Amino acid sequence: QVHLVESGGGLVQPGGSLRLSCAASGNFRSIGNMYWFRQAPGLRRELVASITSSGGTNVGDSVKGRFTISRDNAKKTVDLQMNSLKPKDTAVYYCAADVVLSTLATYTSWGQGAQVTISS
Repeated sequence: QVHLVESGGGLVQPGGSLRLSCAASGNFRSIGNMYWFRQAPGLRRELVASITSSGGTNVGDSVKGRFTISRDNAKKTVDLQMNSLKPKDTAVYYCAADVVLSTLATYTSWGQGAQVTISS
């Protein structure tokens, strides 16, 4: 069983910053790609950013230049630094990770979600 736990969500004014963190725990061989998704009410879940195990990153167009994804392989964590936040960034943010259990078993694990609200 693998657990992903997000932290750092909250309420912030437009133009402010937040940093989300996600920590993985459990019994697994390794972690591959890690992701941050978000879902606003009434909308589909959207990929915000991803990072490979070697540190290669990809950030969605809607947050490019404002959000940065990073990871610490030793601590099994992935962070999302969010700057210049806008009301449209309001959503539940989910951490996800491709977990390698064995050479034949890999699956994507999800966190429980963290609410981020941008409002004055």
